[in-house]
Formats: sequence, C-alpha cells, structure tokens
Amino acid sequence: MNAGFVEVADRVHVLAEPLLRVNVTLVVGDDEALLVDTLSSAAQATELAAAVRAVTDRPLTLVNTHHHYDHCFGNAVLAGDPPRPVYAHELAAAALREEPERLRREAYEELRTEHPALAAELADTPLLAPTHIVHVETVLDLGGRRVLLRHPGRGHTEADLVVHVPDADVLVAGDLVEQSGPPAFEDSYPLQWPDAVADLLRLTTARTVVIPGHGDPVDVDFVRAQHAELAKLAWLIRAGHTGSAPPERVAAEAPFGARPALVAAHRAYDQLNGDL
Repeated sequence: MNAGFVEVADRVHVLAEPLLRVNVTLVVGDDEALLVDTLSSAAQATELAAAVRAVTDRPLTLVNTHHHYDHCFGNAVLAGDPPRPVYAHELAAAALREEPERLRREAYEELRTEHPALAAELADTPLLAPTHIVHVETVLDLGGRRVLLRHPGRGHTEADLVVHVPDADVLVAGDLVEQSGPPAFEDSYPLQWPDAVADLLRLTTARTVVIPGHGDPVDVDFVRAQHAELAKLAWLIRAGHTGSAPPERVAAEAPFGARPALVAAHRAYDQLNGDL
C-alpha cells in the first residue's frame, strides 16, 4: 500500500489507498482514536494498522461507512483480539453477519479481471461483522472530543453512515460523495440519494473539509454541485418513467455519463415499479 496518513485538520488524518483511491480517516481524541473504514483485505489492513500506530497508540474504535468490501473487509485485522468495537448501520452489520460469502463472491468477481492480486487477497480474508449498531444517530466520546455517526437515509446503499467531527469541522461522507470518479449506483437508491446528501450538508459550514469515499478531500461547494447533479438525475428518471421512456434515453441526457446513469436509471425504474 505504501501510503501514510496526512493531517487534514486538528488531529484528523486521512490515508489514501492508491489502488482504488479509498480514503481511511483517523480521528484522535485524548483517550481513544476512531478509524473510519478498514480497506479490502487482511494484507491491506495489516499495513493500515502500522500506519495508524505511526500516528497514535490510543485504543481504536472502528466505523464502517457501509458494507462494500473496500470499506470493511479489513475489520478483523484492525479490531484485534479480543475485538474492539466496530460501528455500522444496522443493515450493513446484518449484511456482513448474515451474507459474508455473498459479499466476498461479489467483490471477487468485481476485482478479478482488473485487480487479480487484490481479488486473491480478499478471497482469503476473514470477515468480521460490526458489533455496534447505528439506527439513525450515535455520538461517541473519544476523550475531550465528540464524534457523531449519522445515517442520512438511503443513497449509495441502504446503509450509509457519515461521520461528523464538529470541533475540527470535518465530515467523512463515505461513498455518498465521490471525487475520483462518478458515483457508483449498483446498490444505490438514486431517487433518495439527493435527500441523503442534503441531510449531510446540514452538518457543514462554509469551511468544512469533506472526505469523500474515494479521491481528494473536497469543500462544501463541490458537495453542493454533486447534490445538484444527483437531483437532476433523479428528476430525469422520474420524468422518463412517467413518460414511459426507456432507461437508455434517460441515461443519454443524465449527469455522470451514460454508463453510470444507465445503472441508476435501471435501479430507480425497478424501485418505481415496486420491484426494489
């Protein structure tokens, strides 16, 4: 991995994993530290643990922003033995607890062509389901520093969490906000995604540093612009469905490019048809 943490605000550090450009955020308090997301494999997580210890020796609490492999398959390594607390939305925790082999199989199929080495690592990685559930909001005290975990509604998945560090004016958005490429719609709820981003925007100020799931940290103007594109996409999908337009026609006019927009249109049409 060969990446280290960079401090982006007071005792808030971000590590950018280079292969998939996944962001991991480390929030350090007086008594504990919070690690947001754990990467894709035991090997990646082992390197991540060393990078964490280069910054702090405080006990770790973990958070998964959602249940996709690149954000949580390193849980078992980072949690240790006996395991430290791992927080996630209730549906993300359920997916990892009840369907780990499905998640592993889908991740392997996604990676095996373009990233075969990571696919092989992931196939042998033990999975640890989150131990602590977030329904809507949970506040953690790291010792002199309070951190909010919030589920803003369905968006990138049905189980997204954002992490707000108010005293540093940092918001960790997970894959609800993307900088290095278009949003990923495969497990998404495109009609509700704009509302989820509007909810997380209520936690921001003009100076907030927003950590996307992938890519460089961004400012609030970037998030507002992405929200506007998500809202336009949702409007086009609703209008297309009402007019019985094929999803391909909607995608041709939509933000983010035809291929991602087509995935979004199919997902949203299924939802509007009552099939999702």
